[in-house]
Amino acid sequence: MNFSKCLLAGVCLAAGLAGRAAHAQGCTSGQDAAVECFVGNAVRTNLVTVQNGMTMSQFKQYGVSVSKIVQAQPTSIEIVGLASAVADALPPTNADGSANTAAQSTAMNAIIDAGIADNFLTLPAETNSQDLKWFSLDLVRAISANNSILLAPGTMLRVIDSYVVSSTTNGVVNWTQANSGVATMMNNLASAGFLKLPPTITLAEATQFAQSLAQVTSAYRVATGRPSL
Repeated sequence: MNFSKCLLAGVCLAAGLAGRAAHAQGCTSGQDAAVECFVGNAVRTNLVTVQNGMTMSQFKQYGVSVSKIVQAQPTSIEIVGLASAVADALPPTNADGSANTAAQSTAMNAIIDAGIADNFLTLPAETNSQDLKWFSLDLVRAISANNSILLAPGTMLRVIDSYVVSSTTNGVVNWTQANSGVATMMNNLASAGFLKLPPTITLAEATQFAQSLAQVTSAYRVATGRPSL
């Protein structure tokens, strides 16, 4: 996926909600049909290009999925936050500065899988995990290309990874120790009021997700040869 698809997310949402405008362009007034019609028109007018490997039908369906993701809260907000963290803390480069987009993509995909497995992310209707992965990677690459970010949204990933680093001896991670440290951190954040969870997510689930993130950051550092994030 590329940045034009990220832009398409917002445009598809607008198209999906603007039934009258879509109908005026000859599109069915239903929201999903309006999005598909808009995507087709966007491709024909060179506003966006069909992703390599996708048919026009598949690309239209992805447009519908993106519109569902953008409208679904808190999932869309969580995806933006996670993508920002990955773009900041897990760049697509090795320790020596050479390119390694696969490491970043693998990390982002693993985070989405963990988020779904740990009930941190809820799949919106008419979407699947692959749609969330494509959408999050679009955001990661768009954020990485944007030099206006002033804060470091990857701080939490770095804090979580610090427990892995401190629990590593001669390249071997003591995961019992690392997971215990992450659990203590999550409990302390919750007790201090810094971690506010929605009613649908328990502290245990959030802790399990944080421990999954520790596995992701460790695998990313191994893949890129980084001693720390």
